[in-house]
Amino acid sequence: MTRARTVLALSMVAVLAACGSSFRPAPLTEPTDGRFLTLAPDSFDVDMVTTKGTMVVRVRRHWAPIGVDRFHALVRNHYFDSVAFHRTMRNFVAQFGIHGDTAVSRAWRGKAILDDAVKVVNQKGTLSYARGGPNSRSAQLFFNTVDNTPRLDTLNTIGFPPIGQVIRGIEVLDSLNWEYTGTRGGQTFPGPSQDSLSRQGNAYLRRHFPRLDYILTDRIVRSWT
Repeated sequence: MTRARTVLALSMVAVLAACGSSFRPAPLTEPTDGRFLTLAPDSFDVDMVTTKGTMVVRVRRHWAPIGVDRFHALVRNHYFDSVAFHRTMRNFVAQFGIHGDTAVSRAWRGKAILDDAVKVVNQKGTLSYARGGPNSRSAQLFFNTVDNTPRLDTLNTIGFPPIGQVIRGIEVLDSLNWEYTGTRGGQTFPGPSQDSLSRQGNAYLRRHFPRLDYILTDRIVRSWT
């Protein structure tokens, strides 16, 4: 019996180690068009706890269904826990989404989704995906910290379709630290390198940009179908 208990205990330790707190991106079995097999609810609220306070973000699928399906899967799998606002530009945007665990960052590289049409303007508090060209949205998003319409609604003819908006805690956006990336149209400062962040993770940010703000946790707290 003693030997059996020992073997069982060791087996449980091995299982716990394999299922540790490190995130492993579950949605790697995507259809060829880049959408997840599980669709998001019609709308849902996300509690986003940051180093400057809590925001409640209401996400609406009819605004941008492909983007919302991806965001819902990311939040459900705790992807944004301990993710930094690595590009916060005063009077412009607060961008996030490069994972601090380099293994997770590598796993998501190239996991792009198709574009959605812009149905809602990029006003202050709305949440949109960052992109580098057509059909290039992946896991990086930004909050509009001011009204960026119509510029971001039509940029390069594609625009940035919002997927949701802050319904409570908008003051958190105003308080995010923007010292490392300057202001739009004004003096700019050398902010975090996205390549370095992808390769070195949050250790790079803590070493060179110690006062950045982070998303601590975010959870779906309510949904409507």
